Amino acid sequence: MEKPERSQEPDLNAEDIEAPITPKTGDSQDPRDTEIARLTEELAAVRDQWVRAAAETENIRKRARREVEESARYGVTAFARDMVSVLENLMRASESIPPAAKADNPMLNTLAEGVGLTQQELLGVFEKYGIKRIDPLGQKFDHNFHEAVVQVEQPNVEPGTVIQVVQAGYTIHDRLLRPAMVAVSKASQPPKVEKVDTVV
Repeated sequence: MEKPERSQEPDLNAEDIEAPITPKTGDSQDPRDTEIARLTEELAAVRDQWVRAAAETENIRKRARREVEESARYGVTAFARDMVSVLENLMRASESIPPAAKADNPMLNTLAEGVGLTQQELLGVFEKYGIKRIDPLGQKFDHNFHEAVVQVEQPNVEPGTVIQVVQAGYTIHDRLLRPAMVAVSKASQPPKVEKVDTVV
């Protein structure tokens, strides 16, 4: 019995399989090709929407993380702004008691010690929450942290130097909580020379 002859059609390689088949001129377009093109466009649109949605979701996640971090860092801002007045009053009370009076009166001395301990404890709590006191005496005036209430001529002081702190300022982390109210030196004005008309 004779073996059937093998087909003379050439073997297909991968390049031939992957190459797109273009319809011959005059042939009607295969409806499957139309469907594939439509689905490809739809897939591209869905992929674009997915990429945009993923980016928006990531932005929302970052924004939420940032808001949580800021809330943790600055959530006590309003409370801290009220408490700095309490600290300033404690400091004024402590400074108003003369050392001689404390030495002569044991009860007054005990009271002063109690005020001092309360002041130190409050400063410790402030430090824990990133609240710092600004006392810029002798420093250059900085409009970011200081508020000038008056300018005073000081001959021996460089202009723009804080020469008196009327009210201490405070920061919480890197934000200003309350500006320091200060008096600032200014340049001395040269004396005015009155012009005298000479009579000839």
